[in-house]
Amino acid sequence: MYVDRPQVLLVDDEKEVADAYALRLDAVADVTVTYSGPEALSAVDESEPPDVVLLDRHMPDQSGDDILRELRDYNLHTKIIMVTAIDPGLELLDLPFDDYLCKPVDREDIRAAVDQQCQVLAYELIGEYFGIESKRAVIAAELPQDRLKNHEKFSALNEQATNLQDRISRLLPDAKELLDTFSGIEREAY
Repeated sequence: MYVDRPQVLLVDDEKEVADAYALRLDAVADVTVTYSGPEALSAVDESEPPDVVLLDRHMPDQSGDDILRELRDYNLHTKIIMVTAIDPGLELLDLPFDDYLCKPVDREDIRAAVDQQCQVLAYELIGEYFGIESKRAVIAAELPQDRLKNHEKFSALNEQATNLQDRISRLLPDAKELLDTFSGIEREAY
């Protein structure tokens, strides 16, 4: 089952190749295409990061390896798939990517790789959501609502939990049941 319209950032300096891969994903993803490393970095919105980045390794202005490291420094919740014609070697051991596809990649393989990485991302986000939601739920159960109503940190925690829940639900179509089981746990003191 494919995820619901993942946000994909595609980075390749060969315009025809980038546009062809974007067309292969068009029916199942919202794709932003960039044709250089610096353009890709400026397209990344840290408040709403892409779910998956498809990144070419060999680009003239800045290598995909450098872009990969820079994206990881942003500490984004995103998965990065190298899509490249460079034959893999031992240098890959030092690169923090999530998947590696050798060009040319057919439509079904690129769609399956994006879907798989979105599912992995969703499960990682579920762990973060449960941590945030447990903190939020116990505070909400123990403290009066009038005290929490205008509390800046608690409001930010609520917003973070809602954003995570929305993203997880988009990335993992059957997540609702899993997320609902968490709210069934009693957190109030006796």
